Amino acid sequence: METMTTRARGPYKTGVRRREQLIAVAVDVFAQHGYAGGSIRAIAEKAGVSHATLIQHFGSKEGLLTAVLEDWDRRTVEEGLADVSGLDYFRRLPDVMAAHQYNRGLLELFTTLAAEASSPTHPAHAFIAQRYAGNLATLAGHLREAAQRGDIAPLTDAQIQIEVQLVTATLDGIGLQWLLNPTTDVVASVAAYVDRAIAAWRA
Repeated sequence: METMTTRARGPYKTGVRRREQLIAVAVDVFAQHGYAGGSIRAIAEKAGVSHATLIQHFGSKEGLLTAVLEDWDRRTVEEGLADVSGLDYFRRLPDVMAAHQYNRGLLELFTTLAAEASSPTHPAHAFIAQRYAGNLATLAGHLREAAQRGDIAPLTDAQIQIEVQLVTATLDGIGLQWLLNPTTDVVASVAAYVDRAIAAWRA
């Protein structure tokens, strides 16, 4: 016998798929034209929906941008880092950075937003601040785990915080250098930094 839950499941899944499709289109538009140049109207036209439909799903252009960044962030973690912990998490970072090279537009968009969003009035400020806080907390957790396992020397919480800030700064900096000069060997640079960091943590 069909229940209300069963009947609702079809439309719900359809809604989720539609949302994912709209995000995919927004990714393409923002990657090509940036946040300022990628209008809601252009995204709606490319997706074959009305302006009102897009607003219904995301509330605003800022909401759509947040959905795009969250989706990119989620895919990065799921595809590159979900199955590793401790030092292996850090050793996987070169591969994650390599994957970013196939999404130049998004990496450029994120890098630009990260700088612009330092202003509390920027629409992406909350997302960027939360992303950095979450990323630092995740890195700190894995570094703390490595210390607890005895894979590296003991570190105080203050030392761990400094180390993960340096890791984040290095990844951002190398990503920016690659955007400015595509001949930059992102994988080799990040791998060299990670190797040196692990050696220092062990010492």
